[in-house]
Amino acid sequence: MIAEIKDTNMKIIIRKAKIQDADSIIGFQQAMALETESMMLANEVIQAGVKAVFEDKAKGQYYIAEYEGNVIASLMITFEWSDWRNKQVWWFQSVYVVPEYRRSGIFRKMYDYIKREALNDKAGGLRLYVEKDNIRAQKTYEAMGMDGDHYRFYEDMI
Repeated sequence: MIAEIKDTNMKIIIRKAKIQDADSIIGFQQAMALETESMMLANEVIQAGVKAVFEDKAKGQYYIAEYEGNVIASLMITFEWSDWRNKQVWWFQSVYVVPEYRRSGIFRKMYDYIKREALNDKAGGLRLYVEKDNIRAQKTYEAMGMDGDHYRFYEDMI
């Protein structure tokens, strides 16, 4: 299924990513790590990580947004089993929109597309985490009806 959304004279195509999109996704992940955490991702690690998702759908699924044949955004959906719901919960991860296309509704279009897919797949819900200081992203998610009031996120990255 491909969503074609026309508004503000932009024809945006949202679709599941293909292996041919891997270089764009890798570049986006490197740019995001640098932008959000001042972290340089090692090429061999991020390349292997992205390739692993394409090789094993249980790890997740990438989605991309295209404009005029160029990939302008990507994100990854990973899956969490909820025994409370007896369904999968879909997690948005690695969301990146090329800076000049931010604040133009690209993520909303991707979100709406993925929400339809999740509903068709009878998923139990959608979740994401956001960096605590990324107020702009938090406001975007809240404007779409998501809330961050129920859970707090903790981690121990080893």
